[in-house]
Amino acid sequence: MTERDVLAEGKPGKAALAAWIGSALEYYDFFIYGTAAALVFNKIFFPGSEPAAGTLLALATFGVGYLARPVGAFLLGHIGDRFGRKRVLVATILLMGLSTFLIGCLPGYGQIGVAAPVLLVALRLLQGLSAAGEQAGANSMSLEHAPAHRRAYYTSFTLSGTQCGQILATAVFLPVAALPQDALLSWGWRLPFWLSALVVVAGLVIRRNLDETPVFEREKDRAEVDRLPLVTLFREHSGDVARVVAAATIATVSTIFTVYALSYAVNTVGLSRTAMLWVGVLANVVALAALPAFGALADRVGRKPVFIGGSLGCAVLMVAYLWAISTGNYPLIFLTGVLMFGVVHSATGGVWPAFYGELFPARVRLSGMAIGTQIGFAVAGFAPSIAAALSGPGGGNWIAVAGYVAGVCLVNVLAVATGRENYRTPTEDLGTRPGARRPQAPTPAL
Repeated sequence: MTERDVLAEGKPGKAALAAWIGSALEYYDFFIYGTAAALVFNKIFFPGSEPAAGTLLALATFGVGYLARPVGAFLLGHIGDRFGRKRVLVATILLMGLSTFLIGCLPGYGQIGVAAPVLLVALRLLQGLSAAGEQAGANSMSLEHAPAHRRAYYTSFTLSGTQCGQILATAVFLPVAALPQDALLSWGWRLPFWLSALVVVAGLVIRRNLDETPVFEREKDRAEVDRLPLVTLFREHSGDVARVVAAATIATVSTIFTVYALSYAVNTVGLSRTAMLWVGVLANVVALAALPAFGALADRVGRKPVFIGGSLGCAVLMVAYLWAISTGNYPLIFLTGVLMFGVVHSATGGVWPAFYGELFPARVRLSGMAIGTQIGFAVAGFAPSIAAALSGPGGGNWIAVAGYVAGVCLVNVLAVATGRENYRTPTEDLGTRPGARRPQAPTPAL
């Protein structure tokens, strides 16, 4: 099958829409947990603890989801490269929807004792396993359906969906959080979780009607699908896995922006919690338009200059954003925050789904992306804790935090700069070394 045949069979618009909607629904589920952990889980699942300890325990269960993601990346990466992208996307939407719905059904500590937080952690682990395969599966599906000259544009919709899910989760909890305390703690907090039943139905309808990618079908026709894709991945592509891990630490900008900067603004500087939350909301709304725009740009000029420009821009603008917070100047905070996270950070988010996927051949693509990104994201998940230590006992040393972010940005710039630029490479030839020949279809027996 030639590249022209692959493009003729692909359905890029349908695949991108399925990736966008599926990711939005899936990450709606993943993010509502964090809101509930901050608002009510300390009272429902850890009522016997001191208020501060109960909140800490509730937020710790949120972090469990990130610890499970590297494990899920190995498992779902194998399934996706062995049995197809579509199976992973159907499995992740089912697993996320079911586990989230069941969280909404859990009795509290007062009803079943210690079993309540144990079950909560178990279901959060399942959420983390699901999220590990979602982005890599959706990215692989979009990339392999897309025309070669528009791969970054179509794959960028996966990240747009993720951010839409975060906006959705916040919007759903706004009226719930306004309920009287008794109603909130008895049944109100459960409503966003029960809505996951709709997630399962909508996700299955969208994804079951999506064709498997033509690239993966070609691999099956040629009998090139690996029985043990993880072995092939680490034997032949370990350098690119490490490259993705290093590049994926750009997520540090996101975790510092959403966690450390919010804490610094509210708890140290004494700014309005509502105003700072609106900075994040507006930045995410701007990103919905910026992500596909940067993807389209990367299809014209290449992945590396767009990603590197975005990363270096984040290093500079993080200094400006934290300085603006230290001054307490709200207009300046909104300007620098939205510019950094909504616009400049989107230059990396709109490009990395294509850049990472193009490093690997189809037979290990989902595994390579899932494992590399989830390890890198897990590292970035510890960034707020590192930032808190660097900022000192009073939490006021924002310059040290900005320097730390700049150092991380330089690491991922180096990883991207030394990688291969594949934006003009035919989809069939992705992941092959220069001069290497693509395997030929076996000759039919006479």
